[in-house]
Amino acid sequence: MSILLPRPPPDARGTPSPQPMHLSVPGQLAKSSLSRPPSVFGNGSHVLESSPFYVAKPFAGKDVQMEEVMDELDHRAFIPDSLVEAETKWFYNTLGIDDQYFATESVETIANHILSIYGAKVAAYSRKDHKLELRLDREDEKRAVYIDTSVPGVANLAGPQYEERIDSKYLNGSTPDRAYRVETFRSATKAVADVTAEEPQQFRCYFVYKCQFPEGEISPDETDLQKISDRMFFEKASANTKSIYESIIKLASSQKTTGPVIDMFEIEGTQERRLIIAYRQRSANNYFSALSDLYHYYGLTSTRKYVEQFKNGITVMCIYLSPSPKSSHYPPIEHSIHQVIKEASLLYCLPKNLYQPLFAKGEVSLQESIYAHCVTIFVSHFLNRLGSEYSSLLSILDSSNTGHQEVLGKIKRRLRQETFTRDYIFDIISSQLELVRHFYLSFASTHYIQSEGEGTEFLPTLSYQRLKSSNVLSDEELTKLVRRNAINDHHVLVMDAFHLFNKHVLRTNFYTPTKVALSFRLDPAFLPPLEYSQPLFGMFLLVGQEFRGFHLRFRDIARGGIRIVKSRSEEAYNLNARSLFDENYNLANTQQRKNKDIPEGGAKGVILLDYEYQDKATVAFQKYIDSILDLLLPGKTPGIKSPIVDLYKKEEIIFMGPDENTANLVDWATLHARDRGAPWWKSFFTGKSPELGGIPHDEYGMTSISVREYVEGIYRKLDIDGSKVRKLQTGGPDGDLGSNEILLANEQYIAIVDGSGVLCDPNGLDRAELVRLAKKREMISGFDVSKLSKAGYRVLVDEKDISLPSGEIVENGVTFRNLYHLRTNEKESVTTFVPCGGRPEAININNVSALIRDGKSVIPYIVEGANLFLTQEAKLKLEAAGAIVFKDASANKGGVTSSSLEVLASLAFDDEGFYQNMCVSDGKFPSFYMAYVKEVQKIIKTNARLEFEAIWREHAATGTARSILSDDLSNKITDLQEELQKSSLWDDAAFRDGVLREALPELLLKTIGLEKILERVPVAYLQAIFGSYLAGRFVYEKGVNPGQFAFFEFMVTKRQQIVR
Repeated sequence: MSILLPRPPPDARGTPSPQPMHLSVPGQLAKSSLSRPPSVFGNGSHVLESSPFYVAKPFAGKDVQMEEVMDELDHRAFIPDSLVEAETKWFYNTLGIDDQYFATESVETIANHILSIYGAKVAAYSRKDHKLELRLDREDEKRAVYIDTSVPGVANLAGPQYEERIDSKYLNGSTPDRAYRVETFRSATKAVADVTAEEPQQFRCYFVYKCQFPEGEISPDETDLQKISDRMFFEKASANTKSIYESIIKLASSQKTTGPVIDMFEIEGTQERRLIIAYRQRSANNYFSALSDLYHYYGLTSTRKYVEQFKNGITVMCIYLSPSPKSSHYPPIEHSIHQVIKEASLLYCLPKNLYQPLFAKGEVSLQESIYAHCVTIFVSHFLNRLGSEYSSLLSILDSSNTGHQEVLGKIKRRLRQETFTRDYIFDIISSQLELVRHFYLSFASTHYIQSEGEGTEFLPTLSYQRLKSSNVLSDEELTKLVRRNAINDHHVLVMDAFHLFNKHVLRTNFYTPTKVALSFRLDPAFLPPLEYSQPLFGMFLLVGQEFRGFHLRFRDIARGGIRIVKSRSEEAYNLNARSLFDENYNLANTQQRKNKDIPEGGAKGVILLDYEYQDKATVAFQKYIDSILDLLLPGKTPGIKSPIVDLYKKEEIIFMGPDENTANLVDWATLHARDRGAPWWKSFFTGKSPELGGIPHDEYGMTSISVREYVEGIYRKLDIDGSKVRKLQTGGPDGDLGSNEILLANEQYIAIVDGSGVLCDPNGLDRAELVRLAKKREMISGFDVSKLSKAGYRVLVDEKDISLPSGEIVENGVTFRNLYHLRTNEKESVTTFVPCGGRPEAININNVSALIRDGKSVIPYIVEGANLFLTQEAKLKLEAAGAIVFKDASANKGGVTSSSLEVLASLAFDDEGFYQNMCVSDGKFPSFYMAYVKEVQKIIKTNARLEFEAIWREHAATGTARSILSDDLSNKITDLQEELQKSSLWDDAAFRDGVLREALPELLLKTIGLEKILERVPVAYLQAIFGSYLAGRFVYEKGVNPGQFAFFEFMVTKRQQIVR
C-alpha cells in the first residue's frame, strides 16, 4: 500500500523549495526500510509528517536588486526597453532559481546571465527550427553557475557536458576539507514558447556552492546533522528532510556499509518519484553525471537534483524523477523506477565504462555495457595471442639453449603486446553489438536470480521480463552466429572469448543488490597449458571503477599476499596492464614453491590501479576485498545480499596477507570480514596488528630472517668475512624487506635503489645514516648527502641532466633508477646483490648479458629477496657464468611461515584464549605472544637452513644449477605432501600424534595441548601440516633423487624416534 501525498501547486514545480508534501513508497507498512541494515531500499514504507523539504531563506533585498538589474540592462541597451522588465521578472520568478543565487551574485553578473539568455532566444527565433542553444557558465573556487538548454529525458552528447564538468571539478575529489554542494533545477516552461512538442527544450540551471562546515574535529561515525552539515543546507532543510537524511547517513557511515544506500519515495497525485542515494565521498567518481544516462535510458527526466556533502565524509544525492515527454515509448515509471534503483547500485561499481557512450545513446543497456566492459578485460588478458606457430617453434627450439630462450622470450613478449591491443578489441566488440546482447542474455539466463518481491509485491523487474521474453540461444547457435557475423578471424577469436567467459563463470555478484565492485569466480581450466604449465585451482577476476585485479591460487587451502600495483606514467600503466595476469600467475606459482614448509599452497592477489586513480589505493583495496567476500559468504538478506547462482557448489576459504602497498590495510580487511559475518575472520588476513592477534612481518623481520640465512650461508660455506663484502640492494629503507635487510646486515653498502632514486658511494655508504632511515622507514631521498664521500652521489627520479662525480651525465632520473641494477661500472662494483624490491622480471633473458663480462658474472653472489626480480632463464645464464644464485622461492619464505603459524594459533585457540594470548591490549603484549614470536623466528631460521644445506649439497654432488634444484626440491616436497595426505599413515593415531608433536610449535602444544588442537583445527589443515612436515624433512635429508628404499628407511627411523 502507499501513503499518498498532496500534490504541490503548479507554481512550486521546479523550484528549489517545494511546498509541503508527504512521501512514501509502495510496500508493506509493517517495517520501515530505514530501520533495515545497509541496503538498496525501496521495498518498505515511510510515514512522514507533512512538512517542506527545503525552506529557502528569503533574500530581503531581492526586489531592490531586481530594480537595479533592470537599470543595468537599460543602461546596456541590448534588450528593447519594452522587454527589459518582462525578461527580468521571467528570470527571477519562472526559472525556479533559489534566492541563494540572488543573494550571492552581483547585479552585473545577473544582468550578464539575463543578456545571455535573451541573446540565445533571439538566435533561436532566427533559426528555421526555432531551436534554442544556450551555454552559460561561470566558475571560481567558491561557487559555479551553469545554465543550458536541454530536452527533458534526452542526453545531449554534443552539448557542453556540464554535469561531467561538475563531477570532475567539484564532486570527484570531495573531502571534508574541500567539498561542494549542488542544486540543479529544470524550468517549468519551454525555453521558447512555440517550439514543437516533440522537442520541448527547457532551461536547466546548475548552482555549485563550496560547503561551509561547523568548525572543530569530528569522528567519521558522527551523524548529528548539526555537527556535520553545510551551513546553507542546514538553514534550508526542513525538519522532515533532516530526519530522512540523518537516517540514511547513519546507514551509509556504518562500518558494515561499503556501497551506496538507496531509498525511494513517491509523491501523491503525481508520477514524480524521489530517489535518495548516500555513499562515501570519493568512492564513485562521475556518479552524478552517470545517473543521468541511467534514468534517461528508462524514459525519465529530473525536475530537481541536489548533492549534499557532510563533514563525516558522506555524500547524499537527491533526484526528483518524472516521465519524460516521450515516456509513452518506455515502461511506466511504476516499473522503471525499481529498475533504476537496482541499476544505480550496478552503476556505482562502474559509473563510466568503456561502452558508456553506447549506453548514453541507447544502443545498449547499462547491464549489457558493463558486462561487455568486464569481458573486454577478460579478452585482453586471455585471448590466445601466441597461436599455433609459436607452439611449433617451441617444439623445435632447444629449451636448454639460452640463445633460443632469448629469441622465444622476445617473440612471446611482442606477440602479447601487439596482436590484440585494447583499442583493437574495443573496436571489434563495438561493431558486434548484436552478438554482445545475445552473449549477455546467455550470461543472465545462468546467473540472474528472481529476487524477493519480483512477481509478488511488485511486477517482475524489467531485467526479468527481458530475460523471459527474449530468445536465449544455445551454445551451438551462438557459435554459428559468431561465424555468420564475423568479418575476419580476429572477430571470431574475440567474440568466441565471450563464450569462453560465460562457460567458465562459476559465481558472480553481478546481480547482487548491493556491491562495490564486480567479482567473478572463474574455472581456470580454459588457460592454455602451453603458456601456464602449472594448473590453477581457483581464479577470481575483480573489476572496479578504480582498478582491475585477480586472485589466483594453486590449492584449495592456499596462502599469499595481496599487492597493489601503481604506475608512474600512462606508458607504465599500459605495460602493467598487459603483464598483470602473468605477473599474478608467476607470483602465485613462486608462492606455491616457497610454501613447501607449510600446510597451505600458493596464492597471490594483484590489484592494478587505473592510471587516473593512482591516489585511490585504499578505496580499491576495500572494494577488492568486499567483492571477493560477496562470493565467499552466502547471501542471506534479501534486497541486500541475496543468494547467488553457485555453479561451484563448494565452500571456499581464502587466506590472505600483506604485500606491496597493503601492509597498512590488513586490519581493515580483518574487521570487515568480521563485520560481514565471516566465521573465519581471525585467520582471513595475516600480518595484521598485534591488537588483532597478528604478527607483523616488518616489525619482526620475518622475511628478512630467511633471506639473511641464505646470504650468511654463502659466506659461511666460502669462509668470507661479511663485513668486507661490497653490496648492492634494490628496495630501500622504507620497505619491509629493505629496511630489515639493512638492520640485520653487516656488509659494506655501495648502492641502494628504491622508489625515489639511486644512492651510491663507491667508498661505502654511511651505515649509521642507513640505519636511521631504516628505523624511520624513509626512502633514500631522506639520506643526508653530506655523509657521502667525494665519489658518492644521489640521483632522484624527478631529476634530469645530473652530473656525477665521475663527470658522467644522467639525463633522466627515472631511467637511471630503472636500469641501475644492470650497471657495471668498475668503481661501483659489488660482490653481493640482494634484491629486496623492484618490478618483476627486472633482470630477464633479454638484458642479463649486461651482467656478464668475458663469460663471467660481474656479481658473484645473488640472493633474490624480492619475488620474481630475475626470470628463471636469467638466473640460469648467470649461474652458467659462475654466479651463486639463490632464488626467491627458497630465500624469502620466512614471511609465509610466519603467516601460517599466525593462522595456526588463531585456529587452535578458542575466542577467549585467542584474545588473552595473542591480542595486545593497552600496549601490553601477552607473555605468550612474545614467546611465540621468538619460536616463529626460530622455526623460520631452521627451515631456511635446512633448505640451504640441501641445495648446496645437491649442487656439489650433481652440478645442477641451484635455481633448478630449488624448483625440484619444492616440487618434490609438494608432490610427496599430497601423497602423504591421501595415505593411510594419518589413520595411525600414535604415529600421527607423534609427527604433529614434532611439527607443531612447542609453545602451542604446551599451552593448549594436542588434544584440544586436534579438536579445534580443521582436519584438512592438520593433514596438510602432517604431510608437509614429513615431506620436507625427508627431501631436505635425502635430496631430490633418493634411492628406491630411501623413504622406507626414513619412515622406519621416524617411527623409532616417535616410539622413543
